[in-house]
Amino acid sequence: MSFFKKIFSSEKKETLDKGLEKTKTSFFSKLSKAVAGKSKVDDEVLDNLEEVLVSSDVGVNTTLKVIGRIEERVSRDKYLGTDELNQILREEIAALLSETNSGNATDFEIPKDKKPYVLMVVGVNGVGKTTTIGKLAYQFKKAGHNVVLGAADTFRAAAIDQLQVWADRVGVPIVKQQMGSDPASVAFDTLESAVTQNADVVIIDTAGRLHNKVNLMNELTKVKRVMQKVIGDAPHDVLLVLDGSTGQNAFEQAKQFTAATEVTSLAVTKLDGTAKGGVVIGISDQFQIPVKYIGIGEGIEDLQVFNKHEFVDSFFK
Repeated sequence: MSFFKKIFSSEKKETLDKGLEKTKTSFFSKLSKAVAGKSKVDDEVLDNLEEVLVSSDVGVNTTLKVIGRIEERVSRDKYLGTDELNQILREEIAALLSETNSGNATDFEIPKDKKPYVLMVVGVNGVGKTTTIGKLAYQFKKAGHNVVLGAADTFRAAAIDQLQVWADRVGVPIVKQQMGSDPASVAFDTLESAVTQNADVVIIDTAGRLHNKVNLMNELTKVKRVMQKVIGDAPHDVLLVLDGSTGQNAFEQAKQFTAATEVTSLAVTKLDGTAKGGVVIGISDQFQIPVKYIGIGEGIEDLQVFNKHEFVDSFFK
C-alpha cells in the first residue's frame, strides 16, 4: 500500500474524493454487477469488466490495454479472486498513467530555468479554459510568482472581458487589445511586458474555434512564432483544456487539437459534475500526453495538480 501513500493534505484529498464521487459511485455499481456471484476472475468477468471500463469513458483502446494486463496476471498467477480485482485495477491504471509521465507533481511548480515560464492555453470555448487560466494564475501567485496574463483570444469580446475579471480577482496584470486584433500581436506585447516586469509566469489565452482546423493551425503557429521573437524557446508548455463531462467528445477535441498544434500537457475540467472521470485515464493513455491539472469544483482552490496516486486512490476508495 506504500505505492498509494498519501501525498496531498487531508483538505485537498477530501476535495478530490468529493469531486470524483459521481464517477466512483457509477464505476463501482457497474463493477459490483460485473463480478456478482463470481469468486475468481475468469473470461466472463473480464468481458464484463471490459464493458464497465468502456461505459465509464476510459475509451476502447485503453480498456483493451488494461484488460490485456489483467489477462497476463491471471495466466501468471493462475488464480485471481474477484476480491483482488480492485487492487489490481488500481495498480494497472496507475502504471498506465506513469507511462505518459502523468500525475507525478504534488504542487503548482514551474521550471526554475525558465524565466518567464510561458504557458499557452488552447481548447474550445465552453470547456472552462478562461476559468482554468484564472485559477492557475491564482495558484502561481499564491506560490509567490509574478504572473502576467495575455488575452490572445481576440475572436470573442466575452473572452477578453472574462479574462479581465479573473485578472482583477486574482490581482495580476493583463495585456489585451480590442476584439478582432491580431492574436499574435497580443502574445508579442504580453511577452515584452512580462520581460520588462521581470515576471515569472506568463499565461496566454488563445481562441477556441475548431470549425476550420487549418485556420486554427495557422493561427497557433503564428502566435508561437511571434512569441519566439521575444523568448526564443517559448511557449514552454501548450496546455489543452478539456471538459471531462463531455466524455467521448473530449477525445474528439483532443484529436483535433493535437493535429492542429503540438500539445504538451492536459487539464481536464468539470469532473465533479459527471460520472465520466474515466476519461482522464483514456485521454492521457491514448494521446500519450500527461494530464497536469484537473478541475473538481467551482471554487478558486478546486483546480488541482493531477497526482496519479491520489487520483487512483480516490477513484477506488
